[in-house]
Amino acid sequence: MRARLIVLLAALAACGPEARSQETSASPAAAPAGSAAPALASASATALTSASAPAAPKDLPGRTDGCGEGMVRVEGDYCPAVMQDCEEHHQEYETDKEKRRVSERCLRYKDPSRCVSKKRKPLSFCMDRYEYPNRVGELPRVLTSWKNAKKLCEAAGKRLCTEDEFNFACEGPDMLPYLYGFVRDPKVCNFDKEYRYPDHSKQMLEYDECLLDAWCKAELDRLDQREKIGERTTCVAWSGVFDLNGNANEWVEIPGEKPPNRSGLKGGWWGPIRARCRPTVTFHKESDYGYEAGFRCCTDAKG
Repeated sequence: MRARLIVLLAALAACGPEARSQETSASPAAAPAGSAAPALASASATALTSASAPAAPKDLPGRTDGCGEGMVRVEGDYCPAVMQDCEEHHQEYETDKEKRRVSERCLRYKDPSRCVSKKRKPLSFCMDRYEYPNRVGELPRVLTSWKNAKKLCEAAGKRLCTEDEFNFACEGPDMLPYLYGFVRDPKVCNFDKEYRYPDHSKQMLEYDECLLDAWCKAELDRLDQREKIGERTTCVAWSGVFDLNGNANEWVEIPGEKPPNRSGLKGGWWGPIRARCRPTVTFHKESDYGYEAGFRCCTDAKG
């Protein structure tokens, strides 16, 4: 089946509650430099193999009780609806915000955020400390569809994280816009790298196949600005989970949705995009994949 190409836009309202982002397809050729986002493509599932997680050094942050090897326990009261008011936007957004492909990058949020839900939701779960394959020194896996990410997690005895789980592991009870606070800082996490336009003359393959194909591997190498797992020690959330903002987009499951709409992308990637905790991109379907799209796994906590 020939795959279709779509483009991930990065726009969200400047102020008000952080909501899911319903995004539309568009041609990247018309996008200004630094604003467009990578193409995703739908494809059939490929053969998958599982990978075991590394043992976490004792001095890493976060709880590990009730969780498997390489995982962190995240527990507390989660606010389903949050108000986060931007006090200063990136100049690109102020100048070109009427253009559909300009990302709403906020440089500084009002402190504190506000919970506008009547009740908070108690959560207790385990999350991989790092992006898949959760092994220090390796690059996070990308070019992976939501369906195949789900299979890889299940093959490891885990599951994809939910939208709420990602939000809470990233922002914590203080509902931080960025996992580290209220002020945007690309020195802390891997984002705001210069955008590189993908070559749409050919279809990129999913990850394992891409690494074996000369053109696809060369194109991934050209576009790629991932950092190795464990390389950036500053991008760590209150929960002890790393790289929830930037580096690679992460697939999550949206509760209550039916196929093919269970898929959401969280956290942002290395480009000049929102790269925050709360926004969820919901346009991309379960068979879509992109050169920046990765994931991590979760499980229920024991005890």
